[in-house]
Amino acid sequence: SAVNLLLAAGRDPRESMSVPQLRQMQISEFAAWLRTRTNRNRRPFQEATVAAYTDAARSLDRWMTERDLDGDFTACDTGLLNRFFTSWVTAHGQTGLNTRQRNLRHLFTWLEEAYGHPHPYTAALHRYAPLKKRPSTLAQEFIADLLEVTGGGRARSFQDARDHAMIRMLTEGVRRMELIQLELPDLSADLIARPFVRVVPLKSARAFTEGRIVPLTPATSRSVAAYLRIRRSHRLGGSSPALWLGTRNRGPLTGSGLYRMLKRRAGQAGYEPDVHPHQFRHTFA
Repeated sequence: SAVNLLLAAGRDPRESMSVPQLRQMQISEFAAWLRTRTNRNRRPFQEATVAAYTDAARSLDRWMTERDLDGDFTACDTGLLNRFFTSWVTAHGQTGLNTRQRNLRHLFTWLEEAYGHPHPYTAALHRYAPLKKRPSTLAQEFIADLLEVTGGGRARSFQDARDHAMIRMLTEGVRRMELIQLELPDLSADLIARPFVRVVPLKSARAFTEGRIVPLTPATSRSVAAYLRIRRSHRLGGSSPALWLGTRNRGPLTGSGLYRMLKRRAGQAGYEPDVHPHQFRHTFA
């Protein structure tokens, strides 16, 4: 890397790098540290969690860059973070700020451990409670229209069969990552006679003896069984353990791919594409 080349030349890389570059290096170091840690359940952090924590650090970096603030993240004290959070509320409102504030705390936990930097999350830090609002739910007519544009239970194409089965699974109350992480061994050996799947809890290790059982309605069981039949024609149908595979013979579907699928199907059904997976769980509850 450039840093190693500078070190080999006997030069301190910090003398040749801009302040934003120094902060970017710290974010990379922070991400590497997270991958060596475990959560409160003594499980490794999932990559989605690492991404959320480093995204919070990048938002602080962008704010510091826009204001031409000198210093890396060790220049942050309680007062500076209060300015950052106040600026965030002014620009974006308070929605999601509680989560961002909690995620950013991990950056300073690492700085305290790695560099002895005083932790700025003190009693003087302005805390932002999560906003209380009624969970958004979906109309049954909307769900019915989504199911209809994905074949209405009569799908012939791989994409329609997959999307229809995924939407049916969402109506059973599973979370986004629980759905995405499903693998073939998580399914009942006979979905029609024994309609259930086992989902692995978030932030936990994958093991068939762990997780919770989700019973399926007959319609959902039939849709997953129909998808499994068409799935055999996929290039990875006989080798990948992932249940949900991408279109055009691509690899396993991702969480962002699920978002895009729902928005695309909502548009095809004649709705504004403002839908997210967790709304199905709200509706189920």
